[in-house]
Amino acid sequence: MFDYIIRGGLVVDGTGSPGRVADVGIRDGRIVEVGTITDPAEMTFDASGLIVAPGVIDPHTHYDAQLFWDPTASPSNFHGVTTIIGGNCGFTLAPINPSDAGYISEMMAKVEGMPLVALAEGVPWTWETFGEYLSALEGKLGVNAGFLVGHCAIRRKVMGAARGEDVATDEEIATMRALLAESIVSGALGFSSSQSRTHSDGDGKAITSRYADRKEMLAFADEVSLHEGTTLEYITSGCLDNFSDEEKDLMADMSATANRPLNWNLLTIDARTPEKTEHQLDVSDRATAKGGRVVALTMPTLVPMNMSFRNHCALFLIPGWGPIMGLPIEWRIEALKSPGVRAKLNDLARSKDAGVFRRLSGWGTYIIGDTFSEANEGLEWREVAEIAEERGADPFDTLLDIVIADDLRTVLWPKPTDGDEETWAMRAEAWSDPRAMIGGSDAGAHLDRMCGANYPTAFLADCLRGRKLVELEAAVSMLTKQPAELFGLHDRGILAPGKVADLFIFDPETVDSQPARLVNDLPGESPRLVAESIGVRRVIVNGVDILVDGTPTGALPGTILRSGIDTVSVTTN
Repeated sequence: MFDYIIRGGLVVDGTGSPGRVADVGIRDGRIVEVGTITDPAEMTFDASGLIVAPGVIDPHTHYDAQLFWDPTASPSNFHGVTTIIGGNCGFTLAPINPSDAGYISEMMAKVEGMPLVALAEGVPWTWETFGEYLSALEGKLGVNAGFLVGHCAIRRKVMGAARGEDVATDEEIATMRALLAESIVSGALGFSSSQSRTHSDGDGKAITSRYADRKEMLAFADEVSLHEGTTLEYITSGCLDNFSDEEKDLMADMSATANRPLNWNLLTIDARTPEKTEHQLDVSDRATAKGGRVVALTMPTLVPMNMSFRNHCALFLIPGWGPIMGLPIEWRIEALKSPGVRAKLNDLARSKDAGVFRRLSGWGTYIIGDTFSEANEGLEWREVAEIAEERGADPFDTLLDIVIADDLRTVLWPKPTDGDEETWAMRAEAWSDPRAMIGGSDAGAHLDRMCGANYPTAFLADCLRGRKLVELEAAVSMLTKQPAELFGLHDRGILAPGKVADLFIFDPETVDSQPARLVNDLPGESPRLVAESIGVRRVIVNGVDILVDGTPTGALPGTILRSGIDTVSVTTN
């Protein structure tokens, strides 16, 4: 007797092999048979005409806080995701000194776009150690969740506010290393860090991990090497656009020292700058030469991100814009009225020094979203270029006039500038490059600005009925087997007997994502963007339905994934 049989679907098992029609038998949360099954089951599902695939593994999320008020990890659960990896970019909620909960909350609000009220009302803050944090989530999850331990939390707990901007002493490094070891022994999947110049805390100061020197970084990597089933994740300023040789060497040496793969986020691809892509991927070649392995995460879809001149977003990060965008709102408005300031900001945004942020300077292509003043009535969902032409004005001036009339509250949607066929062809080439892997949703972060959690269904829709750049079997493997192999998730990522029954069942004729919409369902009624799915018939975690015909069941069969138990070491040599 089986607990659950999925009958007659096209099984695409994640290995890249051609799909085959088969039944899938589940017992005690595991797949026990794939083939023709005649035995009875307590529950069956007719999957005729549907694709039966392994559950999607999202390698880069920030669900660390959200899981306390939303154990389903929505909207990822709508899109076939059964396993998430959190604790990325060096930002975690543990380990922590109790007195630092406010500081950590403000940092997460600043760098990851999590509303302070949601962090205050939705997170219990009852732990100090990383193990206690994991225990607070265990048994209360709709999906499987594994977490890296973040550099900022470790450094703040050991060095405090007084020495957060200093280079660590040998004694402090030893203490932090011991704290990392304790966290990994309790279940952390490895170590993550950010040394990006774009990351600052709630006070506007550089996050503490940016002050770590090479010696400190390699000490953490060495500690990771001593523990089974661990990995590394690292963000640096060069991830945005252009790695320096120093950054490349550090990443390569961290991976070689740890004897573990290191992944970084995010590789952007644009046919207008093909040399940049190869320059970024060169860090992987440098790592290989040193005995390491570095993997870039890159998204298979374009993820629109809204902008605002009022609240922190990518516009604030354009080189040279900081002094204006950092002004109090009233002063900022007055400055933005000045023709001289406008000319300077426009020049800065369009200059080569703007790097990756230069793509934000196509002001005429911006779509006006929500508006708040009578002066802007009727402008919603119109393109700035069209409005500027009607007014006989420059697009940047028109854009600023609109946002100033709204006291800077206008919601802006830049159109992607990298949606051409040549760029998509380059992306498809990168997806099959061993130096890169699909991922980078940032799900659980930047909640009212973007919604990247829908990338699995959007990607599959494009593969099946859109550009068709990748065959279905390869696309499923990219979403499942590849991230499982990177993290050493030995029981997941492939649909085969003996594996955990994490499954994603969808209709190939209709699978897709719905458009993102703004809802006020966070603690404190804070807003976030969500996108539900189309054509997703079942999402199964550990043998239990968590989504049926696009509707969550409320079941919480997920588990915490712990290093050395749910993972094995993926070595680089």
